[in-house]
Amino acid sequence: MNIAQHIALIDELCYRPFPAEHGPSDVGVSGPGHHTAVLDAAGDDDPALRAVTIDQYEKDRDAVYELLASRWGDTPPYNLQTVLLRTEQEEIPRPWAELSERASVAYLWEVEGTGRWVAVAVTDRDTSQEVQLLAVVTETDPP
Repeated sequence: MNIAQHIALIDELCYRPFPAEHGPSDVGVSGPGHHTAVLDAAGDDDPALRAVTIDQYEKDRDAVYELLASRWGDTPPYNLQTVLLRTEQEEIPRPWAELSERASVAYLWEVEGTGRWVAVAVTDRDTSQEVQLLAVVTETDPP
């Protein structure tokens, strides 16, 4: 997918109904109150290639950020490490708990008029999992 396709999918997810049950969707996974779309994914056991993939996906995330920020406003990076630490002490709702387990930082916006939040992140925490560029659309406020 290219950046224009990423933006088009995010726009579509801002209005797509949420399913009643959690499970796979045509773009990733969805559940009550959230969609998580895999915009791009690559798996590699070679640490050097993994680092290159993370770097490229971070550039793609930043390109998506620039386009969405021009529409919805500049936002600082959202530190998911703090959310991850909070999961040890309190119940963090989906999809934020899962995102904090997989990514360190996200950019997020509250999309006016939809009641939804959009987050864009690169899954870089677990070296045993493939690297993914994710878009999360949810009606659940970030913790």
